[in-house]
Amino acid sequence: MAVALVAGSAGALMAQGKPVIATVVKISGIPWFDRMETGVKQFQKDNPDVVATQYGPATADAAQQLQIVTDLIAKGVNGLAVVPMDPSVLEGTLKRAMDRGIIVVTHEADNQKNTHADVEAFDNADYGRALNARLAECMGGKGKWTTFVGSLGSRTHMQWVGAGEENAKKHPEMTLVDPNNESFDDANGTYEKAKEILRKHPDIKGFQTSAGNDVLGVGRAIDEAGLSGKVCLVGTGLPNPSQDLLESGAITAIGFWDPQKAGMAMNAVAKKLIAKQKVEDGANLGVPGYEKVKVTKGPGEGLLIIGNGMVIADKKNYKEFLF
Repeated sequence: MAVALVAGSAGALMAQGKPVIATVVKISGIPWFDRMETGVKQFQKDNPDVVATQYGPATADAAQQLQIVTDLIAKGVNGLAVVPMDPSVLEGTLKRAMDRGIIVVTHEADNQKNTHADVEAFDNADYGRALNARLAECMGGKGKWTTFVGSLGSRTHMQWVGAGEENAKKHPEMTLVDPNNESFDDANGTYEKAKEILRKHPDIKGFQTSAGNDVLGVGRAIDEAGLSGKVCLVGTGLPNPSQDLLESGAITAIGFWDPQKAGMAMNAVAKKLIAKQKVEDGANLGVPGYEKVKVTKGPGEGLLIIGNGMVIADKKNYKEFLF
């Protein structure tokens, strides 16, 4: 049904006679990608000479996302701005898109070979280290800790926890247990898994999480166990959904970039490339956090574009970033 809806709406957009840029996210209907959609809509408002819209599967499933991308390619969109659930799953399909002359821009996928440009909000290793440094600070540099990722195929999530593990080596008394728990960005599933870990390791002191809903699930488990302020939780999340758990102390700190700005940046790059304009080192994409981007060669023939949009927030300052 979702693919049929994409087919109908994409066909109507193509009939408008303007370049069509289709953003495809990991999953629709969650706060992170709802926020990204506000950026896509703002980009459309600011750029009436193109058509910008967003699609995504109802669940965090790489196969469903692949179906949506395949259908949009068949409809002949001019640009794809994709946040891959699993970059490897999309490689062949994105190559077909590029072979057909469709501009492909990705996000959270700096290992994607078949893309004209991958746009990152920051250096992913720096982000993973920053999350872990904040976790280590809360833990006093000692005790058991564990990690959550949206999926083992999620490039950025694995980079973040990998960099976190490297940072934790600075603290010999920090012990990683049962790492890389897959959440599939499901807060309820993460909650259940976190309860299991708390039962298995009643002396655990810290969690580092990756997907946007992970802090909500783990935070709920910590809060219900009466461990707020006693077990540390640092992970990717948005301020609005996280605020109650930040206030209670169940979440120690959240890291994020603004998905709205990322959506705008992806579409800005896609528009430039559709118009056969270059994106060079130091370029200003006209989006906060992407005013002076670092541009290098990616793993394929495309570009790797890195902004400066990292934010780490806690109870003291999260209200400065309410979205």
